[in-house]
Amino acid sequence: MPKYGYLVVEGPHDVEFVYRLLSPFGFARVRLESDLDPFFGPLIPRTYPPSGDLQKRMPVPLFLQSNSHVIAVHSAVGDSRLVQTVEENSALISFGLMTGVGILLDSDTLVTPAMRYASIRDELRAKGFQFPDDAGVVGEAVPRLGAFVLPDNHTQGTLEHILLECAQHVYPTLTAGATTHVDAAIQDPALLREDLDEIGKPAGRNKAIVGSIGSILRPGKAIQVSLQDNRWLRGTALGLPIVKVIQDFLVTLLQLNGSQTGHLLTTDD
Repeated sequence: MPKYGYLVVEGPHDVEFVYRLLSPFGFARVRLESDLDPFFGPLIPRTYPPSGDLQKRMPVPLFLQSNSHVIAVHSAVGDSRLVQTVEENSALISFGLMTGVGILLDSDTLVTPAMRYASIRDELRAKGFQFPDDAGVVGEAVPRLGAFVLPDNHTQGTLEHILLECAQHVYPTLTAGATTHVDAAIQDPALLREDLDEIGKPAGRNKAIVGSIGSILRPGKAIQVSLQDNRWLRGTALGLPIVKVIQDFLVTLLQLNGSQTGHLLTTDD
């Protein structure tokens, strides 16, 4: 029987981020339901539209399989549904048969990452999920439980903070040009205050720079497509300390074996 893992993240960008961190360990996407381990079958929605909402995306996790593991990476579609997503799906699949259950969340609010995690942790504990006291720590019980607050459990930020460090390493000239472009736009007197509402948020500038880089690499495509297709998180970028610490967290949580050298490459690599 394979080892099962379940990860809940905030959005589709985070799903692709997790995939790129796991792919060096021989994971491939499951594209056909017939190829999916039946254990995760209950997570596949059977009715449309979800909750009667015609504009809502079908909440299908990304399923990943290797020779030893089957992992479901589930977007909660926002930080407010992280705990709810864990609770809802614990009723559909047996967490007791899993190796690890984890959460990745951003720290883009005005509170510290420690306070951000404490709030989520206390909600989870109230639902019966005994997550560790501190972010980045993996519990020893079955299943292993743990949460990682991006970017590093200590600094306020988001996934884009990590992606920009990767981009500066992989695409230095493109990153410099995108930064200049975004900063010039912020100062553009022709833009109205409401035009700058989103970029004025704590993570807005970083998101805009990442989006600008992505628009060159994959014009007209969402960032998650660029994360899947381009070199943001491949090769030496995976060795950056800010990336490696998250990958190490996942390795511990999911009890992965092997290394980034000599692994079985998938077609998506």
